[in-house]
Amino acid sequence: MSSEMGPKQAGRSVRILLVGDRDVGKTSIILSLVNEEFLDEVPGKAETITIPAEVTPELVPTDIIDYHENEQDHEELCEQIRHADVICLVFSVVDETSQQNIKDKWMPLFRECQLNNDVFHPVILVGNKSDLINNVSLHLVEEVLFEYPEIESYVQCSAKMVMNISEMFCYAQTAILHPTAPLYSVEEKILTEKCKRALCRVFKICDTDNDGLLNDEELNNFQRHCFDCHLPLQQLNGIKTIINMNCERGISPSNCVTLEGFLFLHMLFILKGKAQTTWTVIRKFGYNDSLNFSYNYLHPNLKVDKHCTIELSHKGEQFLSRLFDSHDKDRDDCLSPVELKSLFFMCTEEPQLLRKCLFNTNHKGWITSQGWLSFWSYCTLAEPDTTLAYLAMLGYCMKPENQLSGVHVTRSKKIDLLKKQSQRSVYICHVIGSKSSGKSTICRRHVKATKIDVSKNVVVDAQI
Repeated sequence: MSSEMGPKQAGRSVRILLVGDRDVGKTSIILSLVNEEFLDEVPGKAETITIPAEVTPELVPTDIIDYHENEQDHEELCEQIRHADVICLVFSVVDETSQQNIKDKWMPLFRECQLNNDVFHPVILVGNKSDLINNVSLHLVEEVLFEYPEIESYVQCSAKMVMNISEMFCYAQTAILHPTAPLYSVEEKILTEKCKRALCRVFKICDTDNDGLLNDEELNNFQRHCFDCHLPLQQLNGIKTIINMNCERGISPSNCVTLEGFLFLHMLFILKGKAQTTWTVIRKFGYNDSLNFSYNYLHPNLKVDKHCTIELSHKGEQFLSRLFDSHDKDRDDCLSPVELKSLFFMCTEEPQLLRKCLFNTNHKGWITSQGWLSFWSYCTLAEPDTTLAYLAMLGYCMKPENQLSGVHVTRSKKIDLLKKQSQRSVYICHVIGSKSSGKSTICRRHVKATKIDVSKNVVVDAQI
């Protein structure tokens, strides 16, 4: 699968703060990036540098802030730390004191200054002056990386040789736009629960035949949706080989990718420093930086005149029908509680309206295919925003268009009255009467009536 960069984060800018001991080369690193050469005459502190979005790898504007201890006291430094998106902690590979201060001074200070002690800004550890030494001991670095999971990566560079300078800032951008921490737990060496759940949903949506496997066609549909390109057979087979060699149950006997293999592949991307690949996938399927559904993904803007109503479109009905069929494993034209739970696994929960309505069921009370479409027809009329949200969560957005094509707005009721005819197919009928007069019985009998015309979906709000 492609490891292309994730989508540009609209309106996002990145603040990179460089800190470290005196004379480790913070200012030289900044000036070497800007001038693309080392300057012999270096000021005590560089002015804040703003790099335009079009010249950065991640296509976001970037501010680079230099720290100088003679000009900033403790409070000012803490304020800069709190406002930074990512911190580059610079030390000299030839200065043992600056190396030891990583643990003794700087990392504890970063944690102290940040107000939320559960979430820390990502840190890039930067070993400068690598041109002055042949072999650098990584013992201390490995120890610090293990102790402080907020350290995203370690970069060894040389401001004098202009070596790995642009790569360092690229890592810094990636650390904030595609952070590892929400996806992977360094301490436990596993995907976080939120990441795992998001990827399980992605897998289930892409598994269109609901057989628990991703075949070649489903993998290519996934690739096109996330990266807008085809997955060549050679690359696809290479991916399967990697999964098969490292994950015992990652490839099925039929040569398809299992859920276990899909999760392993993404953990491999993250461990290889390609978290942007997983972020691209997750964001394409509607998640924000907190791994929750983004509001705009669930609730696209739909303007409706007060005299109009909203109904399922033909595309919406087709999608929901196919979803029902793929989860009706025993082909009894009903969804058992287990099958219904499996279907709504892709969502935050079952729609609350589903528990309040009467619809066509079998003798066990399991929803039938007609009852399923009837419910969504009513839900679209009564709570269109709910239908749009569930269409998105259930995977309608794998289509080229978003879920707005799954519904359509009827013409104004004023026009219907003038023409004395209606193009609507869904109506609300209120059943009114005194308590115990038989309203609910009438509704239930209407829903349970035999030989209901499938084109006339019937659902009754039990709260009437």
